[in-house]
Formats: sequence, C-alpha cells, structure tokens
Amino acid sequence: MTDAESRWGAADALRRGLPGSIAVSRLRVYDWPTADGLAGGSPHLHTASTEGYVVLAGTGELESLSSRGLEKTGLYPGAVVWFTPGTVHRLINTSGDLEILTLMSNAGLPEAGDAVLTFPADVLADPAKYAAAATLPATADQAELAAAARTRRDLALTGWAELRARAEEDLEGALGALYAASAALVAPRIDAWREIWDAGPKSQSDATGATLDLLAAAQTASLYGSGVGTIDPLPGDERWGMCGRLTVWPKAS
Repeated sequence: MTDAESRWGAADALRRGLPGSIAVSRLRVYDWPTADGLAGGSPHLHTASTEGYVVLAGTGELESLSSRGLEKTGLYPGAVVWFTPGTVHRLINTSGDLEILTLMSNAGLPEAGDAVLTFPADVLADPAKYAAAATLPATADQAELAAAARTRRDLALTGWAELRARAEEDLEGALGALYAASAALVAPRIDAWREIWDAGPKSQSDATGATLDLLAAAQTASLYGSGVGTIDPLPGDERWGMCGRLTVWPKAS
C-alpha cells in the first residue's frame, strides 16, 4: 500500500460510519397496554446483529428467550444491556416513560430486514403472510400508522405467548422451529446483506488490520487522514418502530 493510499483510506473511514459500524437510535418504548397487562413493544429477534441498550429514562424489563431459557432483565436509568443474534426479546415499559439509546452492530443490516417478529407459526411459514403482517401502510396518517403498529405488536405477542408455552416444555424444539422459519424468511436477502457488510462492518475491520500492519512497521501514514465526523438526527423523524417511537440517526455520507 502506498503512502497516498494509506492516507486516503484513513480519511475514508469517516464515511464508513460510527466506530465498530454501530447504528444508533433513540427509542421511546410504547406504553400501549397488552392482553397480559404489560405495556411495551413487539417481541422479535435479530438474525445477524447484536443489540445493546443504554437506558436513558424510566424503568422496565427486557423479557427474553434464548438458549439460556426464559429470562427477565431489569431496565433503569444508566443500565447497559446487550444480547446476541437469536435472542428473542420484548421490551416492557413499567414506568410509562421508558426511553433507551439503542446500539446495533452491523449498521445497515438491521435496517435491511435483519429482525424477525414472533408472529404465529402459520404466518412465519408463509413469506407473503409475514410481509403483509410486518409491513406498515404507506401513509402519512399518524393515527393509521399507530393502529397498524399496534396490530402488528399484538400479533407478535400472540406468537410470543405460543412460543413461550412451547419453550417451557421443549426449549430446543421451540427455538429450532423459530430459527428455521427465521432463516427461511431472510435467506433471499443475504446477497444484499453481504454488500452492506463488505462496505461497512468488514471494511472497518479490514482498515484496522491495515493500520496495525503499518504501525508494526513504524509507519504513520494511516494517521494523517484523521478528523471528526458528525451526524445530526433528522428533524421530527420519529418512526413507528417495532418496540416504540424511534428516532434514527442517518448513515454517514
């Protein structure tokens, strides 16, 4: 690698996004009540990305199902919680004002359909039914969007109740069926995901390796592309997410 290439590569790192290719969003967890009396969001899992929470305000619980079984983790201001792909999770808003800073690995993949909602088994088995149930209407009518997001949440909770009941009897069987259905749903997207991964997460890791090689040779060219990057949230860009009202920081450009 030439000196010029090293300097350009370091400068280009600012355009690859936040450190470690992390995606950041602010989440105001839904306070809508549910059939089981617990207000909160839609249970789902991520198929390729690790998710983390930094609790900003309010209190609640993270209800989860993983290879460790069913668990509940307390959420309170300052708490930091994270979980790996395949962990089914549901946010419960006990205080009514639970607000979280969400950190997602593999920036770009979660936005490209990395998550699978815990709809009933017949919906998960049919890609067309799943897409119809998971997709919010293309409208600017906020009342219509809120109603659709709530319907989606409630259907995921129906499947979650079925999943939990099976997991209590047969954890491996319950997870195996869910994981198989999830993999089948996301399989058609993998080629596009690889392009996103190559351009972001993998390129950041490769750049670190190149920098270490240069430093091992006492070369400092990679440091001359240093600088500060900033991203401002889009004004008023609060979306109807799976778990709550979501403000998403745009990708660096």
